[in-house]
Amino acid sequence: MAAITAAMVKELRERTGLGMMECKKALVEADGSVDAAIEELRKSSGLKAAKKAGRTAAEGVSLIKISDDNTVAFLLEVNSETDFVARDDNFLNFANDVLGVAFEKGETDVAKLMEGDLEAKREALVQKIGENITVRRLVKVEGPVVGGYVHSTNKIASVVALTAGDPEVARDIAMHAAAVNPRVGKPEEMPAEELEKEKEVIKAQPDMEGKPAEIVEKMMGGRIKKFLKENSLVEQPFVKNPDQTVGELIKSAGGELVGFVRLEVGEGIEKEEVDFAAEVAAAAGTGKA
Repeated sequence: MAAITAAMVKELRERTGLGMMECKKALVEADGSVDAAIEELRKSSGLKAAKKAGRTAAEGVSLIKISDDNTVAFLLEVNSETDFVARDDNFLNFANDVLGVAFEKGETDVAKLMEGDLEAKREALVQKIGENITVRRLVKVEGPVVGGYVHSTNKIASVVALTAGDPEVARDIAMHAAAVNPRVGKPEEMPAEELEKEKEVIKAQPDMEGKPAEIVEKMMGGRIKKFLKENSLVEQPFVKNPDQTVGELIKSAGGELVGFVRLEVGEGIEKEEVDFAAEVAAAAGTGKA
């Protein structure tokens, strides 16, 4: 009997989209052969899920759940292949189930959370609706005052934590973050590599060419300052009142920014570009030469 390693289980999970225990069992029965395990799974109820698992799931929903005392929030992204499924009640109920269990357990490790009942529900849903479904991200935000906002399409969710103030103010700032998408909360939080990248862009601009080094440095300083102002939450003009910065709004509410999290469905996922006309033509046997 071949030893079943974690790498084998991982490979089978990635190739089939099935649960860890189901994959481990299949590997035991197939004496450690991933290909043989897949063949056996194709003969079982895992067939449909295995077929769908290779497809890119870049649609879906981002959701939030906030404690009654507005001190803890959980943000969740669950992905589907199509927007049609993302609006399906079965899919939304599953996403809310996952969020509810995560909140109740205080769990942010997706792999741990999905062990057992939730993974079984995911697999059953894949079977039922015929699309790959993945629980992608789960984030916990804590603070003295927490407020959140979910866009009406469920594509963007944002949570803001403040040191003090009104949860409605935190919610308004979360709405601002959802709409404007700041890179960082405060200028000093901008990663050094981002600043260096921006400096290279500025140096390459035509109006920098041929200028003395001290002039270039002076212009660079001004443009970096502008870059930080435009990309830092507290420095941005508040969407509901552009005469006031977000930082000024927070201060007027008696608090300071602790931090924020913004999840947008599909960000960072490479989507496969599909030429539907060509696909239909090929299926009809009239593909272009």
